[in-house]
Amino acid sequence: MNANNRIENTLEEEGIDFKRILGKLIEKWHWFLISTIILLVASLLYIRFTPPTYRINAKLLVNDGDGGGASKQASALMDLGGIIGGKNSVDNEIEVLKTRFLMEQVVRQMQLNVVYAKHSRLVDKEIYNKPFIVNIVKGVDSIKRTELHIECLTDGRFKITGDNFDSVVKYSQRFKVDDLGILEILPASDQIDKLSGHYTVAVSSVDDRAGFLMSKFTASVSNKLVTVIDLSMSYPVEKKGEDILNSLIRQYIKSNLEDKNIIADSTTAFIQKRLSIIAGELGDVENNVESFKEGNRLADMTEQGKLLVQNSSSFINDLAKAETQVTILSDLESYLEDDTKNKRVFPSSLIPADMVFSDLMREYNSLLIERDRQLLSVTEESPFIQNIDKQIFQLRQGILANIKSSKNTFLVTRDKLRKQVDNLESKIYEVPKIEKDYLKLARNQKIKEELYIFLMQKAEETAISKTSNIPIAKTIDPPKAYPTPISPKKNMVVLVAFVLGILIPYLILFLKDLFDTKIKSKEDIRTLTSIPIFGEISHNDDGDSLVVAHHSRSSISEQFRALRTNLSFYLKNEDQKVILLTSSMSGEGKSFTAINLANVLALSGKKVLLMELDLRKPGLSTKLGVVNDAGFSTYTIDKNIKIKDIIKPLTINSNMFIMTSGPLPPNPAETLMSEHTPGLIAGLKEQFDYIIMDTPPIGVITDAQLLSEFADVSIYLVRHKVTRKEQLQIVQDLFTSNKMKNLGIVVNDIYNKHYGYGYGYGNYGQESNLSKFEKIKRKFKG
Repeated sequence: MNANNRIENTLEEEGIDFKRILGKLIEKWHWFLISTIILLVASLLYIRFTPPTYRINAKLLVNDGDGGGASKQASALMDLGGIIGGKNSVDNEIEVLKTRFLMEQVVRQMQLNVVYAKHSRLVDKEIYNKPFIVNIVKGVDSIKRTELHIECLTDGRFKITGDNFDSVVKYSQRFKVDDLGILEILPASDQIDKLSGHYTVAVSSVDDRAGFLMSKFTASVSNKLVTVIDLSMSYPVEKKGEDILNSLIRQYIKSNLEDKNIIADSTTAFIQKRLSIIAGELGDVENNVESFKEGNRLADMTEQGKLLVQNSSSFINDLAKAETQVTILSDLESYLEDDTKNKRVFPSSLIPADMVFSDLMREYNSLLIERDRQLLSVTEESPFIQNIDKQIFQLRQGILANIKSSKNTFLVTRDKLRKQVDNLESKIYEVPKIEKDYLKLARNQKIKEELYIFLMQKAEETAISKTSNIPIAKTIDPPKAYPTPISPKKNMVVLVAFVLGILIPYLILFLKDLFDTKIKSKEDIRTLTSIPIFGEISHNDDGDSLVVAHHSRSSISEQFRALRTNLSFYLKNEDQKVILLTSSMSGEGKSFTAINLANVLALSGKKVLLMELDLRKPGLSTKLGVVNDAGFSTYTIDKNIKIKDIIKPLTINSNMFIMTSGPLPPNPAETLMSEHTPGLIAGLKEQFDYIIMDTPPIGVITDAQLLSEFADVSIYLVRHKVTRKEQLQIVQDLFTSNKMKNLGIVVNDIYNKHYGYGYGYGNYGQESNLSKFEKIKRKFKG
C-alpha cells in the first residue's frame, strides 16, 4: 500500500495540477472582483484628473551646400560621406539641437521657469495666457522649485501662500520668498481688476526647467538618405508647446548664423592685420625702387635688360605666388603655435584648396564655438569641457601637421623657381650690374604686390561671404500639435487597470503560497513526504471537543467515521488494537482527535480505552473533566495498584474509558520505560478492543518513540496552517527508518476543502449555526 502511495505521489508531482490551481483562484474570486473594481475606478479617476499631453512635431531641412561661405571641397566631401552611409552634417546638427545651451536660451527668453496653472475641479491645469506675471526681481544663487498658491482678491490684491510663506500683496509690491529671492507681481493685461480664482505658480531654476524640457524633446533622422531632421516635443498645452519648439528652431538658426559670422570676423581681423604689415613692406620696397632709379639715373634699360625681364616675368609671377603661399602658411603656422590663440577661431578662408584640410578646419572651429557655449553654464574643470579641449588639441595638431606639409611643398616649389630665375639671370651676363640690381628689386616688389593683392582679394571674399551667409537649415514643416493627446491613452489605461486587477491578487496569492511555511494543502504533504494520509478533519466552528458525541451528524463526525474505516485496513488482526497519536508540537489537536476517534470507535460497539501518556503536559483528562489523582505514573511506582484502579469510565459513552497520566513524575521518559509498562499494555489488550495512546509531540521530545514499540498504528497529527513544512521531515525520517509501525498522517483543522482536503460531506441533515457575518468572515479568511 505504501508503494502504491509513493507511485501516486510521483505521478502527481510530475505534472501541474491545474484543477487545484483553478480551485484556489475560484475560492478567492472576491479578491479578484474587488481588486478589479478598485483599479478600474482608479483608472477612471486618473483619466479624469490627469492633464492630457500633446505631441508637437516639426521638420528641418539641412542644407549640405556651401552654406554662404563654406568651402565647396568640404561640401563635396560631405556628399561623399552621404553616399557611403550617412550625412555627418545632419548628425552634427542633431547634436547641436540637443544641447542644453539652446534650451536654456529658450527658457530665459520665454520665462519658462515660471509655470502658471489654474485650480479647477480638484486639479491644477497649466495655462499659457498669463493672468498676471510673477517677476523674479533678484533671485537667490541656487533657486529651488517652489509652488506659490495665489488667490485673486479685490482691488488688485493677491493672497499668496507657500512653504513658510503667507502674505497679501498688491501689484508691483515686492516680497521675499525663501529659496527664490525677491519677487513681484506685474499686470499681464489691462483688465487687472477682473481677475478671480485660485492659481498655482511653480517657480524653478533655469537649469531644472531646461532639463525637464530636454527630456520631452527629441531630434532624429527617420531616413538616412535625406537630410531632414524630425523634431518632436510633448507638452500639456498645445499652443505653448508649439511656441517652445518654434523658439528653439529660431534660436538654433540664429546661433548657426552667429557661428558663421564669428569665423568670418576672425578671418577679416587676421587679414586686416596682415594687410597693414604687407602694405608697409610694399611701400618700403617701392620707395627703394624709386630711390635706386633716381640714384643710378636709370631712365631706360638696354635691349638685353628688356629681354631678361620678358623671359623671366612668367617665372617671377610663379615665384611670387609661391612666396605668397609660403608667407600665408608661415603666418597660419605661427598662429596655431601661439598658446595665447589656442582658444580662438581659426581664419579658415585662407586655407589652401584641400578637402581634408577644409573639413578639419570646419570641425575645429565648431568645437571652439561649442566650448564657448558650454562655458556659460559649466567651468573649465568640467569633464565635458576637458573632453572638448582634448579633441581641440588633437585637431590642432592634425591641422598643424597639414600646414607644415603644405608649407614644405610650396618651399620646394619656391626654391625651384628661384634657381630657374637665377640661372636665367646668370646666362645674360652682358647686362650691366646696375640693371641686374634693379631687376632684383623689381622682383621683390612683384612678390609683395602679389601678396598684397591676394590678401585684398580674400578680404573682399570674406566680406561678401558674411553678407551672403544663410542658415544651414530651414523649417519645411512648422511645429504643429496633434489634435488628440498622446497621454493618457484611455483604452490602454483601462486595459492595464483590468489586467492589474486580475494580476495583483494572483501575485499576492502566489507569493503568499511561496513564502508561507505552513501546511495548507494535501499537495504540500504529498510533495514533502511519501507517507499515506489516513484522514482529514475539518475546522470545528463550535469549539466543542466532543463533536462526535454532541453533533453526530456533522461533517466532522463523518470524517472521523472515515478515519475509523481507513484504520480498519491496518488493524486487521484481533491482536492489533493499539493506536498511538503524536505530532510535531503542542496545539495540533492530538487530544481532540483522540477523544473523538475513541468516541466513534465506541459507537461501533467496541470497548475503547484512552491512555493519557503525555506525562509532561497532560490535557486529555482536563478536556473530559476527569480527576487526575491516580493513573499511569502511580501504577509504575506502586505495586499495590491494580489496572482496574486506574481505569475510569466516561459518561460520553458506556464503551469509553480513560487512564489518566497521574501525578507528574520528575523523570517522564524513565517512567514510560518502566518495567511494568509491557505488562500493563498486555493486560489492557485483554480488556479492550482498542487502546488509543495520547503521547507528547515527537518533534519536541522522544517519549512517543519510546511507546511506538507497543503501537500497531501510529497517527501523526498535522494541523492546517499551524504545522510548518520543515517539520514534516521528522515524520518522513521516522517513516523511512521504520521506527514507528504503520505510520500515517491525519490532517486536522481544515478551513477550506478546495485546498484538497475533505470528502465533501457538507452539513447534510444539519443546519449551519453560523451567522451571515461569520460566513463572510470565514470567506475572506479563506
